[in-house]
Amino acid sequence: MDIYEISDIGSLIRENSYVGRGIVIGKSQDGKNAVFAYFIMGRSENSRNRVFKEEGDALTIYPFDTSKVKDPSLIIYSPVRKIGEQVIVTNGDQTDTIYKYLEEGKSFEQALETRCFEPDAPNFTPRISGILNFSNGDFTYKLSILKSADAIGSACNRYTFSYEPLCGLGHFIHTYCCDGNPIPTFTGEPERVQIPDNIYDFTEKLWNNLNESNKISLYVRYTSLETGKYEKVLINKNK
Repeated sequence: MDIYEISDIGSLIRENSYVGRGIVIGKSQDGKNAVFAYFIMGRSENSRNRVFKEEGDALTIYPFDTSKVKDPSLIIYSPVRKIGEQVIVTNGDQTDTIYKYLEEGKSFEQALETRCFEPDAPNFTPRISGILNFSNGDFTYKLSILKSADAIGSACNRYTFSYEPLCGLGHFIHTYCCDGNPIPTFTGEPERVQIPDNIYDFTEKLWNNLNESNKISLYVRYTSLETGKYEKVLINKNK
């Protein structure tokens, strides 16, 4: 196996029967943009009853039909928040924990030491998080996963991966490696994937390869490293 192989993210998603929630961070092929994407999927009616809404530089998830909400604690959260020259991307309310710690001058890792996987036994869904740190016309990024140490949620294992960006390369982390009952969690290092120059090409590749029955929402952002301005695409299946 070539450890430096860069995969097509469309194929990775298409060949995974249930990806769950996913974060991709990397740099466009031309080196001009910092790129990230976040998507959610769901198997239950409660999970699928969601939409993304932009609120300034932030992104928040809300119920699509409030009358159907059973447990709002794992549905309503802000997956994307900006603080200074840093952008946080996560699959849960740990976004707010990271934001608070950064505000206090502490680190991404320190914030996540206080958090654990989700309390949704028997799946114990991992908490996945990313951060982009912009500085001097470039950026670095980190990805994290907090996952159960065993099948009964006895302890939490925490892994953080730190990257210097390379043109055309992104790293992809997601909650599940396939469907199942309970659902098997992601294992190993974040996957190396291709990042194209065009935001619409990347968005189409992601959205069109997610399972049609289970996909819910997708958000993609390309930030110019020269100007700091960004272009974004938001797709909600529920309209």
